[in-house]
Amino acid sequence: MNTDELNFAYKVRHALNERLDDLPASTTDRLAQARKMALARKKAHVEVPLSVRVAKTEMATSGGFLSQGFGWLGRMGVAVPMLVLVAGLAGIYQYEQQQRIADLAELDAAVLSDELPLSAYLDHGFNAYLTQSEQ
Repeated sequence: MNTDELNFAYKVRHALNERLDDLPASTTDRLAQARKMALARKKAHVEVPLSVRVAKTEMATSGGFLSQGFGWLGRMGVAVPMLVLVAGLAGIYQYEQQQRIADLAELDAAVLSDELPLSAYLDHGFNAYLTQSEQ
């Protein structure tokens, strides 16, 4: 039931309960008998025990390494890829940092050895590149 249906049912119940005292005694007796008959026909609530089946996966071996299960192998199956991923990301970060340091060293060497023409120092793009590479 949605909320509109529930609200309607509550309103109908409230309206019927308001006029309950005005009903004749014969009507209330018939309603009481009908309620008793309905309750007698109602199915009894039976508690059914829940059963849970758990299937255990086993390999058909004669014993030894595989008969003990994959407990530690399963844990390592998750841990090893994670370690490889972290090591790979750290390696990529180190490589990028080394490339950046090498680029800055090359630029500094070119500036210090005066291999750049004087017009390069006057270029606004070159100044922007210098400030960006310093950060």
